[in-house]
Amino acid sequence: MKKALVTGAAGFIGSNVVRVLLEEGVEVRGMILPGEDQRNLAGLEIEKVEGDVLDPSSLDRALKSCDTLFHLAAIYQIWLKDRSRFYKVNLQGSRNMLWAARRAGVEKVVYTSSIAAIGIKPGGAVSNEETEFNQYDLANDYILTKYLSQEEALTFAREGLPLVVVNPAFPFGEGDVAPTPTGKLIVDVANGSNPVFFKGGMNIVDVKDVARGHVLAARKGEVGEKYILGNQNYTIKQFFTLVAQLAGVKPPFLYMPLAVAPPVGYLMEKWANYKGQPPLTTSKEIPYAAQYLFFDVTKAREKLGLVSSPIEESLSRSIEWFRKGGYIKKN
Repeated sequence: MKKALVTGAAGFIGSNVVRVLLEEGVEVRGMILPGEDQRNLAGLEIEKVEGDVLDPSSLDRALKSCDTLFHLAAIYQIWLKDRSRFYKVNLQGSRNMLWAARRAGVEKVVYTSSIAAIGIKPGGAVSNEETEFNQYDLANDYILTKYLSQEEALTFAREGLPLVVVNPAFPFGEGDVAPTPTGKLIVDVANGSNPVFFKGGMNIVDVKDVARGHVLAARKGEVGEKYILGNQNYTIKQFFTLVAQLAGVKPPFLYMPLAVAPPVGYLMEKWANYKGQPPLTTSKEIPYAAQYLFFDVTKAREKLGLVSSPIEESLSRSIEWFRKGGYIKKN
């Protein structure tokens, strides 16, 4: 790997992938949306090129002379007023990018999917890369488009594109400027603005580990294979309690029964559509998250050599970054 194109380079995971590549001496070209916030790339010695996954001609220009593609550009949100954007960017945009990679004849593509594109086993059992997707009823637009685009990416691999898929779990860490839905959970708990917890669980991972997993997948990943980039499984209550402890605040104390969540989320969505601002939750988010989204990360550890960071140390860094950035009020 000599020169890599990173789409979504200014984003949360993308900017961390850029940093790992630079540490390893790889020449990096970052594809940036016109007018995009580039704070995460400040001070990094990379070539920047404007491009849009919905403009195929810009993708051909961006890939010129690159031997490796890291495709991370996607919308990671629980809600958008214009739902069609999920399908345009996450599905058609990915399709455009992969056709461009095929035309360019790149040596390796690392395609960033999500654990949302993997099925969930019932009763707290741990899922892995082979667990068939089974979330059609609970999938929001983000989840559904990540699954559909992943399946298209794997079809490209079967048709000869040297592509591997990585499935990040719930990432947190420095550089979450949006913040992402995962980061917002941390911010809301640390600010005491979310007094509610519910059943279910999640697999959390330091974004730096996710970035290293991307680069390892480029070097060691087998074409057509998926690799879950995660770390530890926590129940929602355990995760919220740990965040609160590290932030020095009281943890959420109100239990929300699952039956209450869909109508509450529905009302929040209606209000969000009226105000044009993202809701705290949606009619599908809590029912999906109230499952035990537990995953086995053995494959990435054994096949890629991914080493996980201690969760408490990583979360402490994340909370401090949010506090310094003004996302979390100072105690």
